[in-house]
Amino acid sequence: MLPPMFNIPKSHLQCYGESVYCVSDDLLGKCNIGGSPIERFKAVLAWNISTLRPLLFGVAPYNPILGETHHVSRGTLNVLLEQISHHPPVTALHAMDGKENVELLWCQHPVPRFYGTFIEAEMRGKRELKLLNHGETYVMNSPSLLFKFFPPGVEWGGSDRIRCHETGLEAELTFGGRSFLGLRGTPRSIKGKIFDSSSKKPLFEINGQWDKSVTLKDLKSGEVQVLYSAKEATLGLKTPIVKDPKGVWQSESAVVWSEVSQGIMSKDWVKAREAKKAIEENQRVLLRERKSKSETWVPKHFIVSYSKENGWDCSPLRKTIPPAPIVVPLNS
Repeated sequence: MLPPMFNIPKSHLQCYGESVYCVSDDLLGKCNIGGSPIERFKAVLAWNISTLRPLLFGVAPYNPILGETHHVSRGTLNVLLEQISHHPPVTALHAMDGKENVELLWCQHPVPRFYGTFIEAEMRGKRELKLLNHGETYVMNSPSLLFKFFPPGVEWGGSDRIRCHETGLEAELTFGGRSFLGLRGTPRSIKGKIFDSSSKKPLFEINGQWDKSVTLKDLKSGEVQVLYSAKEATLGLKTPIVKDPKGVWQSESAVVWSEVSQGIMSKDWVKAREAKKAIEENQRVLLRERKSKSETWVPKHFIVSYSKENGWDCSPLRKTIPPAPIVVPLNS
């Protein structure tokens, strides 16, 4: 068990959800507005970059318990997450924007590998963004998390690919950072291109730093435009508020970890440690009970499948997501 002093007072589920609903600019809604396939693709690319957030070295969110949920609304965007497996940790996310007719489905799980000077957490699983008004589905993966020891830090690394089968547009992204001992390289850098998948002809060049600004260069005209500004996307973020306390599920992350979080924020480490120990022991008891009864745990909100060939996959049990009792206020 990781001691609470090395935890931030929130669950991984909340962190995943925040990458979708914690934005000051409605980048997800803008994906639907573009008048042409290339404009919509650029909007999807900007939104995808916005889901990358800086992380702190040496501290980590709580590892979600089996069946833990996180249900939040921001305007017409409703987001629902559920922890569908504990060993290995697998998270499912379903989000819908009823106004813009945009749907998002994630099923991801980290696979750690140790390389001596760093640990790589490969983020496996599918990510789909559907623009229902246009009949377009954008399939994407996620870069890996790199936990480096020399110098100490956490970075996004590796590659990312976004593809829309209906329009034939595709993007390849490469994430870079400091080299060993931090002597070379640009921290939090991103490079890539947008191209036509049938002809492989490059259309745009991508360059910048995902925590600052990313530009897009039209390879035909030479024109350069700002694709994404981290400052604009995260300026004036609002804290989620509980609008309907009676509507909050007992499986909600904030409820599950409330006593642990209270202990961490008040620096009462004894309280935090005992509360965390009680949660984990209760999970072991429930697991033993299921095994003794030969029961298989079933998610409440997703249909889940697994195969060696395709890994984990999920689909929502319901087509729509109800408004949540936890709400992120809109920027005025």
